[in-house]
Amino acid sequence: MRVLLLQHSPVDHAGVFGEYFEADGISCKSIRVERGEQLPRPDGYDVLWIMGGPQDTWQEEEFPWLVEEKVWIREAVRDRRMPVMGFCLGAQLLADALGGEVGRMAKPEFGLFDVALTEAGKTDPLFENVDPVYKTLHWHGAEIKRLPSDMPILAETPGCKIQAFRATPTAYGIQYHMELTAETVTEWGNYDDYRGGLVAVLGDDAVLKLDAEAKQHMPECQRMARQLYDNFMGLVQRSAAS
Repeated sequence: MRVLLLQHSPVDHAGVFGEYFEADGISCKSIRVERGEQLPRPDGYDVLWIMGGPQDTWQEEEFPWLVEEKVWIREAVRDRRMPVMGFCLGAQLLADALGGEVGRMAKPEFGLFDVALTEAGKTDPLFENVDPVYKTLHWHGAEIKRLPSDMPILAETPGCKIQAFRATPTAYGIQYHMELTAETVTEWGNYDDYRGGLVAVLGDDAVLKLDAEAKQHMPECQRMARQLYDNFMGLVQRSAAS
C-alpha cells in the first residue's frame, strides 16, 4: 500500500500513524505543501493522509497554494474515489473542498479532553471497537461550520459539533489529533505558530501541564488511534478488493 501524506508545517507529521505505517510495511511519501512542493498525480497512491497546520482554509490570498490543494483534494475524492484520512486542518480542507463551510470558533479548543461519538458514529465502521467517549488532543481555533447534507457527523464535543465526519465510504475527516505521541505537545509547544494560541487559552505553563497530562493518558489515546487506523485500513483493503 502506498500512502501520500500532505504536510503543512515541519511539526505536523504523521505522528503515531507514521509508526504504524513503518510497522506494517506501508510506503509513505510526505509532501510539504506549504513549501511549494508539487502535488503528484493521485493515481500513484492508494491512500491520501492530510495532516494539520497553522493555516486556515480561507487564507487563500496569504497562502495561494491552498487553492490548488483544495482542487487537488476534490478531484482525488470525487473523480478517483481515493480513500482519505484528514486531521484538523486536513479535515477542514476535505470539508471545504467538497462543499462544506469552515470558520472561526467562538471559543478555541486546546487541551486533552473527551470527544463523544454520535449515534451515526457508533455504527460507522471507522469507529468499530472505539470507545463511544474517549480522551484525545484538541488544538484548534477554527471549525467546520457546515457539511453537505449527505455527510454524517460522527463525533462531537460541547464546543464543536463537527469533530468527525464521513465524506465517502472511505474518506473521513477528524478535527482532533489522534496522531499524538510522547513528543507531540512539546514539539508543538515550541513551534511559534502554535505556542501562542495554546498559552492564550491555557496559560503560561500550558506546555508543561498539557505534556504531563498527555503522557498520563498516552496508552488510552494510542489504543484508540491504533483501533481507528486498523479499521480504516480494513475499509481501504475491502474497497480495493470489491
